[in-house]
Amino acid sequence: MSDQPMSVNLSRRRFLRSSGVVGGGLVVGVSLTGCGTPEIPFYPLEGAWSPNALIQVTADNLVRFYCPRDEMGQGVTTGLGTLVAEELDVAPGALDVAFAGAHPAYNNPDFGAQATGGSTSIKAHYLPLRQAAANVRAVILDAAAAELGLPRADLRSADGHVLAGDERYPYGRFVAAAAALKLPDEAPMKAASEFRYIGKDFPRLDAVAKATGTAEYGIDVDVPGMHHAVVVRPPVAGGVLKAFDAQVAAGEPGVTHVLEVASGVAVVAPKYWQARQAAAKLAPAIRWELPELATISTAQVKADYAAAMDNTAGDVDGDQGDLNAGFDNAAHTLEGDYWAPYLAHAPMEPMNAVVRIENGEVDVWSGTQGPGIAQGLVARYTGIDKENIRVHNSYLGGAFGRRATLTHVIEATQIAQETGKPIHLLWSREDDIKSGIYRPASLMRLRAGIDESGQISAWQAKRVGGNILPDTLRNMLPGVLPAGFGDSVIDWMVGMADGAFDGWVIEPTSIEGLFEDYDFPNREVQHVTVNHGLPLTFWRSVGHSFTAFAKESMVDELAQVAGTDPVALRLQNSRNNPRLAAVTRIAGERMRQMTVPQGHALGLAAHTSFGSYVAEVAEVSVENGTIRVHNVLCVVDCGQVVNPDVVKAQMEGAIMYGLTAALHGNLDLADGTIAQSNFHDYPILRMNEAPAVEVVMLDSAEAPSGVGEPGLPPIAPAVANAVFAATGQRLRSLPLKLA
Repeated sequence: MSDQPMSVNLSRRRFLRSSGVVGGGLVVGVSLTGCGTPEIPFYPLEGAWSPNALIQVTADNLVRFYCPRDEMGQGVTTGLGTLVAEELDVAPGALDVAFAGAHPAYNNPDFGAQATGGSTSIKAHYLPLRQAAANVRAVILDAAAAELGLPRADLRSADGHVLAGDERYPYGRFVAAAAALKLPDEAPMKAASEFRYIGKDFPRLDAVAKATGTAEYGIDVDVPGMHHAVVVRPPVAGGVLKAFDAQVAAGEPGVTHVLEVASGVAVVAPKYWQARQAAAKLAPAIRWELPELATISTAQVKADYAAAMDNTAGDVDGDQGDLNAGFDNAAHTLEGDYWAPYLAHAPMEPMNAVVRIENGEVDVWSGTQGPGIAQGLVARYTGIDKENIRVHNSYLGGAFGRRATLTHVIEATQIAQETGKPIHLLWSREDDIKSGIYRPASLMRLRAGIDESGQISAWQAKRVGGNILPDTLRNMLPGVLPAGFGDSVIDWMVGMADGAFDGWVIEPTSIEGLFEDYDFPNREVQHVTVNHGLPLTFWRSVGHSFTAFAKESMVDELAQVAGTDPVALRLQNSRNNPRLAAVTRIAGERMRQMTVPQGHALGLAAHTSFGSYVAEVAEVSVENGTIRVHNVLCVVDCGQVVNPDVVKAQMEGAIMYGLTAALHGNLDLADGTIAQSNFHDYPILRMNEAPAVEVVMLDSAEAPSGVGEPGLPPIAPAVANAVFAATGQRLRSLPLKLA
């Protein structure tokens, strides 16, 4: 493995030597934080590996873009690269895109930390990256005008060249002169009518690498002298190691070390299979002190949630109007309980990390959603300054929120430090499902009233379940806070958050999506925190992944009881949400034009999340109790579309991922242990189950919004509503199963 940043574009897999950068390169640091351009040297220079969103133009006309966000399959290198290419007048396919290293200057403006998630990448960087590229283009033209002795107004740019009449000069000719000029702060950016690349289809920049198998993921990393490690973790989350017999594994073939780490016991060997086989023999010889979670099974979770729903007054948020008056004015009133289970992320590439510690310096290779957090964790657990820790991010083989929790980096760091060897730590699929971090289970009760005119006159929502932010803080703060903040301080901060979200305020992700979409004049939202100790975190579309199911199912139920068309009911009650109404109207019109075979039925759902508006229609059949989804129509308004093919792919991917959860997704607790372990009992959607998907993107002049997650929330309720249309059975529990 090279210590250089990884290049995405195979046709330009060249890395500049330091001398070339100094002598003939124009290096431009881009501030994405709005706090000015910090003095950050160029990545390949020693000690300068973490520039801030770097654009480089070299004397031989190579244009490289250092992508500030992580590529986990969502097309971020293509999307952000397009923004740079557009304003720099360079074809996106000609860009050399590299993954950035770790540095605070790469912080996501929406998070204040170096992290990729929340469908924020295009939204957060749309204007800053365009402006940065426009500034670079402007200073090159200024330099060209001076060198050619021509008026600036007579020069144009196209395809990485300066145009002067019939003459074309590569940008690289002028970079030495441009480097001596002051960059403008706000060079004019293109009007939408001038876009050549934004809004247009073209191949993804990483397509060739992925199609040929040359794209490098964390699991592919190999460094000289590397050993492999497998960790045996407690069978119940929160278990504490009491004792183990190292000799059980120490004598196995290849085993070099058996040692205690923070999360359990690690076995090290030159080959992965040697370490895994020895770890399997060691596991029965380990004694654990198990937490109270070890007494909990799924039935108890459901019983506790039901008791809290019936007997505990929740914290209140999102309330307005007079709820009692709304119910008094209702011609029909409905109440329903909706259940969503614990879920694992199950990315195709399990957790892994390579850590090498040599001569007071550390190199980390891992595909993560937070390179800066990885750097902070390594600094905390080694005592080595961040300046001496290099994080080499790679492609991520799926994430969905899972790769924002970096306990695997801690494990690899501890093992590497203890053994003195470069360590490749790999979680198996079973490790990740049984010892991972999960989407919370939720019980939601909705009570709603609709008046004679079709107005939803009252809306009362209550959710019972765990919160994700305390566990998120517990996992992230050690990597974000200086090492001087010890465990006791972090525990105090997590405890404060835990207490705040249990009886004081409602964690936003626990109720997001339950009440915001429609014009409820009288509403109330309650939340009761019930936490059994299973670690929880973000899962694709976060709270929307379960709240949309409840909300859109109840709206359909209201339409049924009122004898109203469900599309018309949504339109009548979303006058104050015109963009959601627009996607609903178009989806409804298309739905009315559909002709489906006998035994098939259609269901619709619409939802707003991450700034985008999505309506989906599912065509479903039910045969011998099996639900089959044949076709899905997805209508999306995500503002200005940067690359239509990427948006389409993200909608399709979110629908397939959401269907996996809707039809199959379920984790059971048995005495605190996750019962499922791999795809045989935690199945993903198979190709023979996958529907055809049509994506319709609305033209919009609004700023871009998220596309990685908004396609997921509507699919489960759309299918559930179609199942009701087909069978008359109203399904209120996920995964969807007919009685």
